[in-house]
Amino acid sequence: MFKTLKNIWHVEDLRKKILFTLFVLIIYRIGSYVPVPGVNKDVLQSANQTGEALMSLLNTFSGGALKNFSIFAISIYPYITASIIVQLLSMDVVPKFAEWAKQGEHGKKQLAQITRYGTVVLALIQGFATSIGFNRIYSAEMMPNATFADYLLVAIILTAGTSFLMWLGEQITEKGIGNGISILIFAGIVAGVPGHIAATAQSSFIQPDQMFLNILKVVIVVIVLVAIVAGVIFVQQGIRKIPVQYAKRVVGNKMYGGQNTHIPLKINAAGVIPVIFAVSLLQFPVVLSSFWSTHEWAKWVAGNLKFNEPLGMVLYVVMIIGFTFFYTFVQMNPQQMADNMKKNGGYIPGIRPGKATEKYLTKVMSRLTMSGALFLALISVLPVFFGKISGLPDSVQIGGTSILIVIGVALDTMKQIETHLIKRHYKGFINK
Repeated sequence: MFKTLKNIWHVEDLRKKILFTLFVLIIYRIGSYVPVPGVNKDVLQSANQTGEALMSLLNTFSGGALKNFSIFAISIYPYITASIIVQLLSMDVVPKFAEWAKQGEHGKKQLAQITRYGTVVLALIQGFATSIGFNRIYSAEMMPNATFADYLLVAIILTAGTSFLMWLGEQITEKGIGNGISILIFAGIVAGVPGHIAATAQSSFIQPDQMFLNILKVVIVVIVLVAIVAGVIFVQQGIRKIPVQYAKRVVGNKMYGGQNTHIPLKINAAGVIPVIFAVSLLQFPVVLSSFWSTHEWAKWVAGNLKFNEPLGMVLYVVMIIGFTFFYTFVQMNPQQMADNMKKNGGYIPGIRPGKATEKYLTKVMSRLTMSGALFLALISVLPVFFGKISGLPDSVQIGGTSILIVIGVALDTMKQIETHLIKRHYKGFINK
């Protein structure tokens, strides 16, 4: 590993990409401590210290920005929500979006621009709702004597912060290493790890008379987390190779084709995106309900749609499975794959080109995707389940989702580094 790390610094463009990414992450972490003007952040910090589940959850995924009510308080999640909406509309819901989705690079740029506009709109709405809602929750102590203009100013600042994060993510994708948005989420989660460790230690060793039992609980949780790490790596690296044979054809005096290759279908082609989508959508009604906390329906939503409650856990699993199928088949369209093989004279041995190939690929992908989706759901809820049994704090009980995202993003980033190293005849982290 140390030799691989040394090789990274020998590749100039890779070294620049990594340094640029680290520089952007430093900016991101600094911005998480820049407070919004006119907001009493001490109110939020005291609420976070009391262990409110909702506050702990939102603060974890914002990298501590919500606790400080910084300019990045609503994080990058409006962009994720906008991406979900645009991708859904691209599936023949809006003809123009569907047309752009089939136009390659030009179409992707058009959809990306629409996603940016959607992000700004959603961030403005969420920023306005957040400023009003949290001020009501804490009895107007967060923004004393606030007027409509004050709420609007806070919403604009939060929207600017999200827009800046979106731009930083795009810069990482273009000039750095890894997927920019995923890297920012990764950095936010990792920044909260010391706090989770401290909360676990405090809750586990505060009663000396139960020291042995508490240590046993922590050991079991650690074993489960290590198993999750190993399982995620195993599944993320797992692929099924579909053999493809290309027929020989003569063009002029040259012969083309006649070669055997394969299509690598991953067990979990969607990566950690379904988990991120599920987290965003499941917590949306919980956040809204907190703004009307005195109503009975709001209390029911806030009490039942948490990760550590039966209904919330079931919805979480269903969303992960659904988004895994959705994202996989959006990224890898069986019809398009079958058409491309047919145009290039390729076929799967024993399967007719065209419609039969499409059906075969759909069947194989459905089975692989179901396996990957169930695995994602399992490792997302296992730490919540064990955390509930062991009595760990709410901020630690969501660790399964955090660990899943961290490992998935780390693997994807390592693969990109691997590609750069292999191009220059260096050995990487994964292939030895």
